[in-house]
Amino acid sequence: MLSQTNLRLLSKKIILLLFILLFSCAKSNAQVHAFIKKYKPLAEKLSVEFDIPVSIILGVSIIESGSGKSKNCRLLNNYFGIVGKNSLRKKNSTYHSMFKQYPDAESSFRDFCHKMSKKKFYHSLKGNNDYHDWVKAMSKSGYSQYPALWKKNVLSVIKQYKLAPVSNKEDEQQPTEQPTELPVKDTTLDTIP
Repeated sequence: MLSQTNLRLLSKKIILLLFILLFSCAKSNAQVHAFIKKYKPLAEKLSVEFDIPVSIILGVSIIESGSGKSKNCRLLNNYFGIVGKNSLRKKNSTYHSMFKQYPDAESSFRDFCHKMSKKKFYHSLKGNNDYHDWVKAMSKSGYSQYPALWKKNVLSVIKQYKLAPVSNKEDEQQPTEQPTELPVKDTTLDTIP
């Protein structure tokens, strides 16, 4: 049985832990909102140009880049985990990546949209704003090595941050889940050549 002193100490530790968790969640939420605010105009512009929903462009970029905080995003301007050449080896960097390097964020966002426009499913979904259809098609196309988890995470982010208007009763009835950590550390799992 715990003494009153030990019980108080344990209570203080639990309160401190809860405070730290709340603070880190709030900070993470603020980072995602800042990311959305910064890149939403670009996503809207590309959405008009490529007929891909803004929610897909933003939702996938949030998951794939860790809201702009992943190492590949910071070092390579790669917001979507697109595989390709980079100059990290030439710079004698200790970090090596198989992901493509871009001169800026817009180039990465544009390349993602361009690659999506070359996929088999694109023509049947072009102009369709139902993000469920897009996520399902991307997941089936091999966009991720972990399609079920990737699909769940993208849908969760779109719902949680209200990146698209509520489109059906399924959205209204299901509670928003927090995205689950992908099994591979700091890689985005995309294998688009």
